Amino acid sequence: MEESMKPPLGELDIPVSESGFYEGFSKNVAVSAKILVGLLIVWAVAFPESAAETLGALNGFILASFNSWYIYAVAFFLILCLVLAALPASGRLRLGQDDERPEFSNFSWFSMMFSAGIGIGMLTFATAEPIYHFQNNPHVIMGDVPAQTAETVRSAYIWSFAHWGLSAWACYAIAGLGFAYFSYRRGLPLTVRTALIPLFGKSLSGPIGHVIDIVAVVATILGVAQTLGFGVEQFVAGLNRIGFGDWLLVTGEGGTQKASFAAIIFALVVIMGASTLSALSGVGKGIKWLSNINMGLSFFLLAFFLIFGATFFSLTAMFVGIWDYLLALPGISFTVWSDDGTETGAALAGWQGGWTVFYWAWWIAVTPFVGLFLARVSRGRTVREFVLGAMLVPAMMCFIWFAFVGGTAIHLELTGEAGGSILGAGISDQLFATLAVILNDNLTWVFSVIVVVLLLTYLVTTADSAVLIVNTINAAGDDGPKAKPHIYFWGVALALVVGALLVIGGLGAIQTAMVIAALPFSLAMVLMGFALIKAIYNDSRRIAEGVPTTAPASAAE
Repeated sequence: MEESMKPPLGELDIPVSESGFYEGFSKNVAVSAKILVGLLIVWAVAFPESAAETLGALNGFILASFNSWYIYAVAFFLILCLVLAALPASGRLRLGQDDERPEFSNFSWFSMMFSAGIGIGMLTFATAEPIYHFQNNPHVIMGDVPAQTAETVRSAYIWSFAHWGLSAWACYAIAGLGFAYFSYRRGLPLTVRTALIPLFGKSLSGPIGHVIDIVAVVATILGVAQTLGFGVEQFVAGLNRIGFGDWLLVTGEGGTQKASFAAIIFALVVIMGASTLSALSGVGKGIKWLSNINMGLSFFLLAFFLIFGATFFSLTAMFVGIWDYLLALPGISFTVWSDDGTETGAALAGWQGGWTVFYWAWWIAVTPFVGLFLARVSRGRTVREFVLGAMLVPAMMCFIWFAFVGGTAIHLELTGEAGGSILGAGISDQLFATLAVILNDNLTWVFSVIVVVLLLTYLVTTADSAVLIVNTINAAGDDGPKAKPHIYFWGVALALVVGALLVIGGLGAIQTAMVIAALPFSLAMVLMGFALIKAIYNDSRRIAEGVPTTAPASAAE
């Protein structure tokens, strides 16, 4: 006979300072995280060659040794999310009290999720990724289809949708679900360690919990730095397009143009200054309104491509691409290519490390940030509503963007109208190059301005959300107002990380540091998945026995 269930643990005492500069903060987490991030900045600035060489060697080791770990971990997140949403026992559980209802409207909820989670990358990769896979992808490498032909389009979209579809959002959803479930149902602190409470219990109040939160902060800073790095490069490319001057760009290796040192500094001062002001206003004001502006401008730009882009070609690419992607998803989720000594094997392994494994590491690295943010804006929703809202709707938006923006770019190259101008542009400039082919000079300038403004609002939303989330982790889950110096510190630190890594090695250096930081947190995320399974199973038993599964309303506040 099974032992009767006891109420779940509804208290986790995380020591915080009661006075002084760190009042309300866990000094073990906040100080340690600041030291680690500070050391990275100093190392990158003072010893750029050593930093670049060491980070590169570590990155190569991780991609070679842990590629299968990343592939299987993300497959686990995807399967678990779908199962939790589908099962009645788990799907109907509410992230809060049983009678609680959502704080934000569906539109604002989706706007904030999309803006903070993926907005910047969408503007860069909606054009760049389909265009790249149009030139090279595993089907091309294996000789199934020729590169840069109409036959390549379907395979290009399989891989574009794979990287920005359900698997990506499952990473965010599984973590956000864990944070929200234990915080809002049980009254525990809204921080990363809380999501592991079923496995480690009250021991998370001590060193184990501190280490988990420190790793989460460092992963967040480097993951968001990757996102901001792409945004800064595209922001600078846009400023150059609208006439801010040639001083913004320099010629890098291989003849490609990239942001100059002065341009990086200028862009970061503008972006981080605006984001810090927004962060001071909190989620309900600055971030909410910026997110709504983002969505309005995004829909306007998307509507332009819907009407004036390659509409029929893009519609075909979207519907056929989704069908192909869903059929290929099981295989993609568990396929790991390794260098077997053949030219094809080496090419496939290199491609997977540079694309799929990189993406999985990127999504995992920003999961503390996006997951906590999703949890923060999702209180009162059911598990099923949260999972479906956090996975299906954003993934569908990504599919639409990739089909209509990237599809238009591919169509312009297939028909010869672009004359190679999009294929030949840098990754940060391909959206602007596409607009330049479609429109006359005056309209190109107008739409380039719109993209630059949209980029700026996305960058600000992402940066200020990250600063607020980092301070929430450092403050043991307290998402209330923070002392201004701590907001200023993380705003400056984030800008310095982006700037330092861009200067020592461009986007590649940021990518390398991010992949390294994602590895330890990926283990924490897998443990979160098992913690959720254990918690929901035990809660279903408690419900059957009439044992409370939520904290009293006063404790959950």
